[in-house]
Amino acid sequence: MRVECRISAEYTEPYAVLHIDKMTEPITEIISMLEKEQVNSLTLIATKDKNTYFVKPEDISLVRTEGREIVCYDKHKNRYILDKPLYELESILSIYFVRISKSAIVNINQIHHVQASFNGTMELVMKNGVIDYISRSFRKKFKERLGLE
Repeated sequence: MRVECRISAEYTEPYAVLHIDKMTEPITEIISMLEKEQVNSLTLIATKDKNTYFVKPEDISLVRTEGREIVCYDKHKNRYILDKPLYELESILSIYFVRISKSAIVNINQIHHVQASFNGTMELVMKNGVIDYISRSFRKKFKERLGLE
């Protein structure tokens, strides 16, 4: 594929034009990444101990539901409460995150290791030590996203 970049002060916002003969999965992923480029500057608002914090997506290891709360754990295992529903966070964070169950998404850059567990699930250990499980229904998508299948 030939790639051409034009840098000029006349462009106030980056945009891309693709000339393709057909839509393919890799092209779809590239488009998704380009559209979500603003995620790099995204900051989520979270609370902890009645204080408000601004958390960058790259610092988050895991987002999951715990009871009625949507919580996230950062690189240092700090637990924050988020005010957005999980499905919305999944779409906002899709460039770095993958769903592992109905109740959790993880940052693929924060995964330490994965190992087989009971009942066809897989245990996922994050770099910060937080453990969760990849359910059987999300295992295939997880492996595909990491290029394991």
